[in-house]
Amino acid sequence: NSMLLGSAVINYSSYQRDPGLILHTEVGIGYDVSWRQVEAMLLQAARRTQGLRTEPAPFVLQQSLGDFTVVYQLNAYCDDARNMNRLYSALHGNIQDVFNEYGVQIMSPNYVADP
Repeated sequence: NSMLLGSAVINYSSYQRDPGLILHTEVGIGYDVSWRQVEAMLLQAARRTQGLRTEPAPFVLQQSLGDFTVVYQLNAYCDDARNMNRLYSALHGNIQDVFNEYGVQIMSPNYVADP
């Protein structure tokens, strides 16, 4: 109990009301891919993910400009915190599918030279 009382507790159910619980995930993409294309692909992956809200609309932030990659953060809202892990899994799968469809390599979290 002392550990619980001494640490921060997040009540996700209180966030799932309006505007909803925000989920976010990051990918690192090489500089050879237009940031506009990356943003469009991430938003497409969010639209494919059942259980994410369309309003407020998902959005993308550029988190950092690294030596070899730009780190993008996709943010999207959901209504049900109980399904957060399932939504993350579906969203990650859709991100991989969309990037594979367009032939764009995800280089994060670490990039190892191609064989």
